[in-house]
Amino acid sequence: MIVDYALYKDGHRYTEPSNLPELITKAKTEGGFVWLGLAEPTQEEFEKIVGDFRFHPLAIEDAVNAKQRAKFEEYPGLQFCVLRTAFYDEVKSEVSTGEIFCFIGKHFIVVVRHGDGSPLVNTRHQLEANPEQLAKGPYAVLHAIIDHVIDCYIDIATELEQDVVRVENKVFNGKLQTQSQDIYFLKREVIEFRHAIDPLLSPLQKLASEGAPHINPTLTPFFRDTLDHLSRASDAAAGLDTLLTSALQADLAHIQVQQNSDMRKITSYVALASVPTMVAGIYGMNFEFMPELGWKFGYPLVVGSLLVLTGILYRKFKKSKWL
Repeated sequence: MIVDYALYKDGHRYTEPSNLPELITKAKTEGGFVWLGLAEPTQEEFEKIVGDFRFHPLAIEDAVNAKQRAKFEEYPGLQFCVLRTAFYDEVKSEVSTGEIFCFIGKHFIVVVRHGDGSPLVNTRHQLEANPEQLAKGPYAVLHAIIDHVIDCYIDIATELEQDVVRVENKVFNGKLQTQSQDIYFLKREVIEFRHAIDPLLSPLQKLASEGAPHINPTLTPFFRDTLDHLSRASDAAAGLDTLLTSALQADLAHIQVQQNSDMRKITSYVALASVPTMVAGIYGMNFEFMPELGWKFGYPLVVGSLLVLTGILYRKFKKSKWL
């Protein structure tokens, strides 16, 4: 459950003492902050490990139960940030989501991760390789985490765009085959993706605003940069959603055109059969006095007339592209 933890002072990592409560005490007395990473803890495990931090019970409940929207909340002596992670499965062309919960205080940041997407091991290593940035405190860690999550958003947006282009080509390739099922499933993935992106805009705007409390002013430009990246990812997702809606409408229109074409063909063939049927019905009424019945040329004339009329109708339908 514990992924990693360490004390960071002046941008450098310290793992001594190895006991977490003593490490927290050292951070409070000597400066620096503790970065603790957890993965999918139960409530009992979470409370046992972070009991010394005295988190607000509502924040603990959110972190344990997960399934939260992206948000940023403040409690006495604690700031709480929720991020929705996203992961793209290329084999299934599906977007799966998880959550990252960050508890930020003056001398600590506790990160709780749920789901498989966006592991933070590389983020920690990259920050440790940049002591100057890491020395700016817990919010430097929060920025690095948000930046990593948003980079994953941009990568997913690129993958989804390729899927959208592929399904658009299928819709407009001239083949009268419906793609509505593929479009529907892809649209559902885009909506799931937007559920991760869009709610994060408001919290990140707070963090990127000038004079945001608890945040080192030197970090504000970095948060503004991540906000710009998030806005681009959000606009891309909205554009993909609109394109899929248009593609679905075009696909349905193609189906309707095909149905109209089929109906024209059926109507044409019914019209071709109606003239012989009508004449045959007249001569099949078995009236006693029908002059044509005793006429030598009656039968050839009727059959010839039927062929001529049917040929004229066929030519007209063919010229009108009904057949």
